Amino acid sequence: MNTQRWLSMSFFVFFFTWGIFLPYWTGWLTSAKGLSVTQASVVMGVGMIARSFSTFFLFPYATRNMSLLRVIRWTTFLSFILALAYLPESSFAILLGLTVLFSAIYPLILPSAESGASLLMQHERIHYGKSRSFGSIGYTVALLLIGTVTTIWSEQAILYMMIISLGVGLIFFFQSAPAVLQQHPIRGSAAPGGQLRALFANKTFVVVLCIATLLQGSHASYYNYGFIFLGEMGINGFYIGLILNIAVLFEIIFFTQADRLLSGAKTSTIFIVAAIGSTIRWISIFLFPVTSVFIATQTLHSVSFGMAHFAFIQYISKSVPHHLIASAQGVYAAVALSLSIAILTFPAGYLYDQSPRFAFLSMAVCSVSALILLLRIKQRIFHEIE
Repeated sequence: MNTQRWLSMSFFVFFFTWGIFLPYWTGWLTSAKGLSVTQASVVMGVGMIARSFSTFFLFPYATRNMSLLRVIRWTTFLSFILALAYLPESSFAILLGLTVLFSAIYPLILPSAESGASLLMQHERIHYGKSRSFGSIGYTVALLLIGTVTTIWSEQAILYMMIISLGVGLIFFFQSAPAVLQQHPIRGSAAPGGQLRALFANKTFVVVLCIATLLQGSHASYYNYGFIFLGEMGINGFYIGLILNIAVLFEIIFFTQADRLLSGAKTSTIFIVAAIGSTIRWISIFLFPVTSVFIATQTLHSVSFGMAHFAFIQYISKSVPHHLIASAQGVYAAVALSLSIAILTFPAGYLYDQSPRFAFLSMAVCSVSALILLLRIKQRIFHEIE
């Protein structure tokens, strides 16, 4: 088994499905299921809260009792079954309950894969950025494909593509995998509660997590309403897919070069650049809510998301003990990649109904807050790890 290749393909498989769920699911709920933007925001927001709790509590528990590979296999299987449950016509209450379940199970594949990457970085010195770039490629392919199929057929095709791609993922993950992922990576360590206490007792970890949370949370309006925002400008589904792919293209370029360019860079410096790029991105869309500016700001995704993500992964791979890596990934996925976006989805949805521009401006508040925090504590906190 070529470890680097397996990790690359696992990222590709998951992020292909993520390229369906993240940018299109809110739009699918409004177009195919007939929900209003506010109703869809509630469904997605509550779903992301469920996602944050499951990654915060369920994921560490699962990785303590099962190998990472078994966690990946079970979550993929259950996600496939839940996706099938979306097929019948459903009321708002059923869609809400189903989305809560789906959001609690399906995204657990991501911290499992990321935890596997961190372990492989420690054990076999694989190149994270190289494999992670395949995730971005998978996301890109999904955006293009969904943009095409929704143009040819209807938005209902979004669900069919999700079901098919989860089925393909299920087949892949039941193939052979690196041996370290089939072991119990945290066996013999403290219980999940003890691991969380150990993490949060580390002041540096808490500060780094807060910064990552602000920067990743600032993407809430983009993830939930970018597809709708472009659609309201009169752009058809195919071209929306192309526009959204610009962000992922630059993300791919970044991840393929990140290991080489940033291996010696300070974590604080990477975070600062991410915060500045994020602020520029959201303020630009607020000031100039036109297609050309939105397209131009897509190039900053490699900074606002890519650099913030790489900085956190760099921190835990260098500074977090082996037996706490899965818990650290679970906390990151729960708080930075889920809870922050879930919480911000509610005010962003309200602001979007008032004016889409204000939904994006509100995201700049998060990135500016992260930048201020970074500048204030850079010397006191980051000198411990740099």
